[in-house]
Amino acid sequence: MYCGSNSGGRSEYTAAAQDLADVLVRHELELVYGGADMGIMGVIADAVLEQGGKVHGVIPQMLCEKEIAHQGLTELHVVASMHARKTMMAALSDGFIAMPGGFGTLEEIIEIVTWGQLRFHDKPCGLLNTEGYFDHLLAYLDNASAEGFLRKENRDMLLCDPDPAGLIRRFERYAAPHVEKWTT
Repeated sequence: MYCGSNSGGRSEYTAAAQDLADVLVRHELELVYGGADMGIMGVIADAVLEQGGKVHGVIPQMLCEKEIAHQGLTELHVVASMHARKTMMAALSDGFIAMPGGFGTLEEIIEIVTWGQLRFHDKPCGLLNTEGYFDHLLAYLDNASAEGFLRKENRDMLLCDPDPAGLIRRFERYAAPHVEKWTT
């Protein structure tokens, strides 16, 4: 799960995190996320825990020292760097969802979908498009595809839905494309 360490400017973002937590717990899916106790990150972790779900946090030591690590998780992994965090999160996860967030969220979801394009994994990647938050990113990706910089099969690897249950259904049907060459 990639999401903001801030809550954003709309209550709908917090509500979406709580709704996604409900769906995860109902499907008996464990949450793997960045380990913080604040923002959307803290909201979804708390919501999963309150419903009896399991939550695994992965946080760099530097952020632990700033006292933002969630202390009530099922498991908290403290790692040396952001690179180690992303590697461990990728290893622990069966799929990747981005919710509204900033630079870190964007960088993490784009990197993990790129890893999928390069066949480092075949796990689903998706955007929970709350209130159209990712519409401009999706338009950019569609344009990159139209302009010949991104194959349609690779563009389609990034799933999107405004509804948490709908996104999980898309994940359940996902099959990684078998593109021999990832450029046009």
